[in-house]
Amino acid sequence: MIYQRFVKRILDILISLTAVIILSPLLAVLAVLVRVKLGSPVLFRQQRPGYHGRIFGLMKFRTMTDKRDEKGELLPDEARLTSFGKKLRSTSLDELPEFFNILKGEMSFVGPRPLLVQYLPLYNEEQAHRHDVLPGLTGWAQVNGRNAISWEKKFEYDVWYTRNISFLLDLKIVLMTVGKVLKRDGISSETHATMEFFTGTPVPEKDKDDRDGKE
Repeated sequence: MIYQRFVKRILDILISLTAVIILSPLLAVLAVLVRVKLGSPVLFRQQRPGYHGRIFGLMKFRTMTDKRDEKGELLPDEARLTSFGKKLRSTSLDELPEFFNILKGEMSFVGPRPLLVQYLPLYNEEQAHRHDVLPGLTGWAQVNGRNAISWEKKFEYDVWYTRNISFLLDLKIVLMTVGKVLKRDGISSETHATMEFFTGTPVPEKDKDDRDGKE
């Protein structure tokens, strides 16, 4: 508990501040490349739920264009994700601006990834526990499959992490993350350029019957 409340936050500040200082030349170069190849704005900002579901603005380098169809609607991810954008994602360089989210206390270096706001009402009671801690730049689900595993398995890993936080576990996740990034594992699902939308976990028939019986 002391680690989660105090030590972890101190480490987050030290690590993210050091990373921003050391990586500032790289951040500047990436910003220019994104502006030239993908346009503006350079940063992709999106509302995401954090600790206890509180909404914050996630920052990433954009990896997609704004190409639209004849009706003015955005094209699917596959059509907007360029080769340059794919490289940013596969190397996780698009995630670097999230160090600023960590400095602001909206994220941690390690924790469940912050997902879309529209998923909040879709989580079951168990899955909602993924918001018991700050979201992270990397997490237990990311080093155990990332986008190549099902949503249910991903949430299972997330919730397990919230109940087993420790310095040694965080250190293990960080070391495993380095290996995953170098190997570029689990960047996309097998059926989508990024990851399919989460539409909720189906309730098992037995649980449906039990629920109907109580009603």
